[in-house]
Amino acid sequence: MAEFSHTSKRQKTYYFHEEWEKDFCFTNVNDKCVCLICGVSLAVGKKCNVERHFTKVHSNFCRDFPAGTNLRREKVKELKTALQKQQALFTTPLKKSTVSTEASFKVAQILTKHKKAFTDGGVIKEAMTAVAESLFQDYKNKTEILSAIASVQLGANTVARRVCALSVDAMRQLESDLNRCSWFSLQCDESVHSSDTAQLAVFTRMAFHDFSTKEEFLTLLPLKTTTKGVDIYNAVKEYLVEKKVPIEKVVSITTDGAAAMTGRHVGFIAHCKADPDFPKCLNYHCIIHQQAICGKVLGFDHVMTPVVIIINSIRAKAKQHRSFKLFLEECSAEYGDLLLHTEVRWLSRA
Repeated sequence: MAEFSHTSKRQKTYYFHEEWEKDFCFTNVNDKCVCLICGVSLAVGKKCNVERHFTKVHSNFCRDFPAGTNLRREKVKELKTALQKQQALFTTPLKKSTVSTEASFKVAQILTKHKKAFTDGGVIKEAMTAVAESLFQDYKNKTEILSAIASVQLGANTVARRVCALSVDAMRQLESDLNRCSWFSLQCDESVHSSDTAQLAVFTRMAFHDFSTKEEFLTLLPLKTTTKGVDIYNAVKEYLVEKKVPIEKVVSITTDGAAAMTGRHVGFIAHCKADPDFPKCLNYHCIIHQQAICGKVLGFDHVMTPVVIIINSIRAKAKQHRSFKLFLEECSAEYGDLLLHTEVRWLSRA
């Protein structure tokens, strides 16, 4: 019984009183009583402890600076200012380091967004220094500004680490959104890279409780051997299980018109429907491929063929192309150029 009462005893909380500052030269720093004269902090902020320390250790302070006098108030103010400067001596470098790191991350994000090389970070730093020297040449704190710019780390290896950290953070946010959303859909598109590597791009669109939606690029999965429906299914399923994506929230899957995707028995969709981990979801055909199929079925060759011939004849000769663009500028046309016809579906029927 005694042991129970000892463990259940509530720990008492002590609070700092402002009058201790002028009476005993103590101040509050991070919920601790700190002596302004010697800098000692007390473990328990009780009045008896504060008073005992002041009377025993600093007994001569009352003689030199009597209580209630302006001399006492000025001395306490001076001691408090000195303590604040001492604390700032340690906090200011930390703050500057944090700000320069944040600036480094922002530059790395800009370089990645514009698909620039990591070595361009040094060029940006050199440009910032040159701009600062011209813009702030009449400012009193020009030296501090140049020093702040010089402290930003923008080396190639540093930018590479920043990009990796941003990538990991973006992936964590995406995983959090997938776990937080109510439902989400998947879109898969398989294509071959210029190095003959088959790649499966997976996109996702999420719907949340507040009826907001978000569309994000989920992952890019390499298909190292064959690109059959079972290979695509295994790659997607392995990724979803590895990242602990809630498969039960899938409501629809969109694919292109390849047989490996839409095959009735061995296609990707067929394997997903046969898997008990996947819920009963809808499957759609990519809208781009739907438009291409409609264009072929409806028979617009008598319209498209002459248009394609005219466009290709204009784009084939440089002089005609330049003259045509000038003509569009004089007419204030909405579009200033023509696309060269290709077999790529989203360009052919633009």
